[in-house]
Amino acid sequence: PAILRLAVDGGGCSGFQYRFELADAPEDEDLSSETDGVRLIIDPISLDLVAGSTVDFVESLGGAAFRVENPQAAAGCGCGSSFGI
Repeated sequence: PAILRLAVDGGGCSGFQYRFELADAPEDEDLSSETDGVRLIIDPISLDLVAGSTVDFVESLGGAAFRVENPQAAAGCGCGSSFGI
């Protein structure tokens, strides 16, 4: 099964933005977490920016997306895909 990768990139309307993609295998330094059969990997640099966060998949009338609840985020945008610390 595919692995979900979470990364943080510079940019977005609040300074940083979340990036999700599928991976075939983790990189050497990636950290891994598995919940309900879903494996999430993240690189060490991105982990510092999302430490303590939860990731959920939500569906609504507007569509479906991954949502990150980041306790370190001091600011965010309306769409929820970027944040500032």
